[in-house]
Amino acid sequence: MDTIELRSINTIRLLSADQVQSANSGHPGMPLGTAPIVYTLFKKIMRYNPADPSWKNRDRFVLSGGHGSAILYSILHLTGYDLPLADLKRFRQMDSLAPGHPEYRHTPGVETTTGPLGQGVANAVGFAIAEAHLAAEFGGAIDHYTYCICGDGDMMEGVTSEACSLAGTLKLGKLILLYDDNEISIEGSTDISFREDVGKRYEAYGWQVIDVADGNDTDAIEAAVLKAKADERPSLIVCHTVIGYGSPKAGTASVHGEPLGKDGLAATKTAFGFNPDESFAIPDDVAEHMNAREQGAARQKEWEDSLSDETKAKLEKWYSAELPTDFDDDALWSFAGKAATRNSGGVVLNRIAAKLPNLIGGSADLAPSNKSNMTGLGDFSDENRAGRNMHFGVREHAMASICNAIAIHGGLRSYCATFFVFSDYMRGAMRISALSKIPVAYILTHDSIGVGEDGPTHQPVEQLDSLRAVPNMLVFRPADSREVVAGWLTALTAGRPTCLILTRQDLPLYEKSGRDALRGGYIISDSKGETPRVILMASGSEVEQMVEAQKLLETRGIDARVVSMPCMELFAEQDEAYKESVLPKKVRARVAMEASTAQAWHKYVGLDGEIICMKGFGASAPAKLLFDKFGFTAENAVAAAARVL
Repeated sequence: MDTIELRSINTIRLLSADQVQSANSGHPGMPLGTAPIVYTLFKKIMRYNPADPSWKNRDRFVLSGGHGSAILYSILHLTGYDLPLADLKRFRQMDSLAPGHPEYRHTPGVETTTGPLGQGVANAVGFAIAEAHLAAEFGGAIDHYTYCICGDGDMMEGVTSEACSLAGTLKLGKLILLYDDNEISIEGSTDISFREDVGKRYEAYGWQVIDVADGNDTDAIEAAVLKAKADERPSLIVCHTVIGYGSPKAGTASVHGEPLGKDGLAATKTAFGFNPDESFAIPDDVAEHMNAREQGAARQKEWEDSLSDETKAKLEKWYSAELPTDFDDDALWSFAGKAATRNSGGVVLNRIAAKLPNLIGGSADLAPSNKSNMTGLGDFSDENRAGRNMHFGVREHAMASICNAIAIHGGLRSYCATFFVFSDYMRGAMRISALSKIPVAYILTHDSIGVGEDGPTHQPVEQLDSLRAVPNMLVFRPADSREVVAGWLTALTAGRPTCLILTRQDLPLYEKSGRDALRGGYIISDSKGETPRVILMASGSEVEQMVEAQKLLETRGIDARVVSMPCMELFAEQDEAYKESVLPKKVRARVAMEASTAQAWHKYVGLDGEIICMKGFGASAPAKLLFDKFGFTAENAVAAAARVL
């Protein structure tokens, strides 16, 4: 290894250690150990342009062990991304571009939000899927690799296993995973909980496995990456490293998540031949050696010059978030008669797919039940990269993480589907969707106790309110087929994740449903007078009971209004005049009904209202009997209305 290479690697190490020390918080161990890997990728292997982090054909780099974020900020700064040294000096501080864990949309060059272990690995699989599908559509115009550095903790997480098993099945040869195998976790040696042969596990998944005995050997790392690129299978490069390399704490658990301390940092700098009294030092020749802006711009220009005008126009169209001008037409909203919203959801999905050639998605082995298959559009596989239907297998967590990455890769829109109750398995990835405002459409069918005979293990009760509690998440529970259209339009335009909560049982089609549902809440059946005596509110399947209750109340001379509330988040964003027109404050007699827990409805019923809801889990029985047993009937709504009046 020549002098400039070694000094560049040590500069990366010490910039990272300085960040952690300046914040008196962070994780220096991983950066000190993996700096040669990061250097090799960014200096010798990857194609990227620091001046344009959104270059469509760039290689993607994912730091799955996001706790080691300091090394990512170090390499991004050195290679010329718009990440000033001043932000590195304010590592983990308010408004810095160098937060504690990498955040997508926050820091230039950060491809995805990582830190919850395993998410980054699954994201890398998603990036590789997106590249493979786009390459099938655009040929050589899209041709890049995805590199991911992960650690022992990532390898322990179930979502990593789910995603990598699928990657092996799909033969994602442009996915290269570099495993920082330092055999240390927070509690000590990995021997206390993790003794498996990871390489053999990945061979069983269908991966190529390459061993690098010395994680400091950049020539061996480069040779391993080149070998990985030559194989049609995804590759795992096992790099044997020393956590905290070069520091007095090297090889110990304490260096994982603690600053080196003043004396320890000084000793580390001395060991690497740097001035122990100087912080954030970047030698001039290292700065020149590492800056990649000129080379990156040349690579991007060469790529752009190779594209035809037709390809450029098509790329811009696919990478745009705009819908076609004729997308929202009357045909999209056309329905007749009763239908389960999962069935109408399938109809809407196929109408949309016909107009959006870049929509891709699938289910966790439940497409026939979720109605989430795009008819006639092929299955994405090793044999057919152009297929638009994903088969994720029973891997809910990985499915959601992969769809996050497909969406943020660019060029594609993604959706995924499962039973609503299994959203619990996806929560880690769904939270990242919301945190990063990733517009994944989550199709969650078999809503509420309406699931019926499958019983309480499959009947979602608390899931609706728990998803409503997630910031930036839109939860859309349609009452009929046209409200399903409103939910899908929201998912495609809102710029954040949307959950479509769909029924197994048939629901009626309402005369006044339609585009008003795009506002989240609206009057679906109004009172006779301008001001109703009582307001009946519901979402989804319980709107039917409230409309029937309105009729029963009319026979008693009580004038009621029925409000459908498919999406509370959207309704809350409407102006005050609109909200007042739907729910006038002077009408304090209010009843809400939802086959879920009650938390979200209290703000709308007020102190004087009532909520008919689930107070426990469901039971195994036909849906009609369950709705009667738990009080989701028009008669019960009438009784509640009488009490609040």
